[in-house]
Amino acid sequence: MYSRKRFAGPHQRGPRHHHHHHRGGASPWRSRGGPRARRGDVRAAVLALLAERQMHGYEMIKEIEDRSGGYWKPSAGSIYPTLQLLEEQGLISGADAEGKRLFTLTADGRTTVEEGGGETAPWEQVRSGAPPESVQLGRSLKQLAAAASQAFQAADESQRVRIRELLDETRRGIYAILAEDEKTA
Repeated sequence: MYSRKRFAGPHQRGPRHHHHHHRGGASPWRSRGGPRARRGDVRAAVLALLAERQMHGYEMIKEIEDRSGGYWKPSAGSIYPTLQLLEEQGLISGADAEGKRLFTLTADGRTTVEEGGGETAPWEQVRSGAPPESVQLGRSLKQLAAAASQAFQAADESQRVRIRELLDETRRGIYAILAEDEKTA
C-alpha cells in the first residue's frame, strides 16, 4: 500500500519501483512525437473514460491509444498506480470480474469530472499537438495491420502468397520514398 505522503502534491514522484517497467530510461508519459503526456493527464483520462462506462485497466490503455490516434499509449506502469490512487481517494471503485478488475466511477468521482467539465479531453490535447498527417499515417498503419492479420484466418494459400507479395512491394515502396527524401534534403 502507498503511504498517505504520496498525496502531498501533484508533482511528487511515485515510488521508484514503477520505473523498472520502462526501457531506455524514456519517460513512460511521453507520447510519440506529440507533446508530453504527464501523469496528471493519465488521471484525467481515466476519470473521463470511466464517466462514459465501466472499464478494465487494459481497455483504458487501448481506448487512450485509439482516441489519441496512436500518439499516446500509457504504459501499465502509469495506468495501474493511477487506478490504485484514485481508488484510495474514493473517486473510483474496482470489483473483480472474470479474473479482471473492473473499475467504475463513484459519486465523488463523477462530481470531480463535472467540476473539471469543459476541458479538452487529455487524448485530444496530445493529438492536437501532433502533425495531422502523422495521425492519418498512424491510422492507416493500424488499418493495414488489421487487414493483413485477416490473411491468416480468412485467406487460402494462393491468396496469402499474393498478400505477402503486396506487403513486400509496399515495404520496398516506402523505402524508395524515404531514399528519395534524403536526396532532396
